[in-house]
Amino acid sequence: MYNIDEWKHIFKLDPAKELSDEMIDKICESGTDAIIVGGTDDVTLDGVLHLLSSIRRHSVPVLLEISNIESVTPGFDYYLVPMVLNSQKKKWMMDIQQEAVREYGDVINWQEMLAEGYCIMNDESKVYQHTECTLPTEEDAIAYARMAEHLFRLPFFYLEFSGTYADATFVEKIADELTDTKLIYGGGITTKQQAAEMSQYADIVVVGNSLYDKPKEALKTVKAVKQTS
Repeated sequence: MYNIDEWKHIFKLDPAKELSDEMIDKICESGTDAIIVGGTDDVTLDGVLHLLSSIRRHSVPVLLEISNIESVTPGFDYYLVPMVLNSQKKKWMMDIQQEAVREYGDVINWQEMLAEGYCIMNDESKVYQHTECTLPTEEDAIAYARMAEHLFRLPFFYLEFSGTYADATFVEKIADELTDTKLIYGGGITTKQQAAEMSQYADIVVVGNSLYDKPKEALKTVKAVKQTS
């Protein structure tokens, strides 16, 4: 298995969006530490398998962020299990996860399962609306981070701004609350400067949407993060 503690940069690919084989090759050979496959809308088993087969031509670690049970398949190095801490509905924190364990618990390799406490900060994003969240204040977000670290002892706390770029001082305050739980930051990174800034505070920086909008700039974020780290 891989040393996740050394990871600093991850690209996130949406199986419902199109990328050329050439672009996927560039992403996999960019020097990123890992690739997450995951999305909110129209995530299907066929889409996941198609993307996985393209990534598996390379040696980069690949993780499936589970969005529905139907699209889960063997072949990934790890499986990320989101727990949406600021959802109004218990199902996004506990129920869906329980259903999956009830169905597949006998065959799950628990060493491959990684829980991540999500705090979704963009109230206009699809994932915020889909998971029926409430918008946290700064104090709320700090409390969620403390819960992830001290109550649930989660390996990851994912600060998700989903298409918008956060205030770095806010991210720094969240980072100051975490010691054992790794802080993942995702949202609005379109330049190498932004990636470098966030990598000063987050343990792992995730770049996703810009791969589809500004691919050349997105690829530059790998070097920026590695140099900052």
